[in-house]
Parts: sequence; C-alpha cells; structure tokens
Amino acid sequence: MNEEKIQSDENVAEKEKLKTEEPSLYRVILLNDDYTTMEFVIHVLETVFHKPLPEATRIMLNVHKNGVGLCGVYTHEIAETKVAEVHAMAAENQFPLKCTMEKE
Repeated sequence: MNEEKIQSDENVAEKEKLKTEEPSLYRVILLNDDYTTMEFVIHVLETVFHKPLPEATRIMLNVHKNGVGLCGVYTHEIAETKVAEVHAMAAENQFPLKCTMEKE
C-alpha cells in the first residue's frame, strides 16, 4: 500500500504559482478647442462617462479654463473604447472635440 501512495505522489505535477498583476491604468482626458460647445462637452461626460451633472460641469470648466479635463481612469481596453466613443459622438455632431488616454 505504501508503494502505491509513493508512485501516485511521484506522478502529481507541481502547480506553478502564477503572479497576477493589476492591469495598467490609463487616464482619459478631454482637450479644449474653440468650437465644441460647453453643453456638448457636458452631454459627452454624462453619456460616455456616466458623470452626474455637477461633476460633468466641473470637468467641462476644467477643459474650458485649463485646456484639459480628466474624465476618469480605466484599464487600457475600456479607456480605448471611451476615447473612440467620444470621437464618434463628436464627429456625428460635427464638433472637433478630442480625447486622449495616457498611462497613469
């Protein structure tokens, strides 16, 4: 009986311990321009980034006064999707609004 246990233990492969890393995060930023209306920027922030009106207004004012506004921090794929959504909405509404992402 001991021989059977020893043989079965020898056949068991050791599991490697995998280190899981947190995914890299990216900041999604709106850039100011001279043509996109403040109302449209607020609409984008509410629609794409699900910001409540007071927060959307605050971010829009940052974009207007400082040239940039932080919309949120996301994983790469989500950040990419948000940037694409902003560009699609802007193009559909004939605004030159730009949105970028940068590694945090």
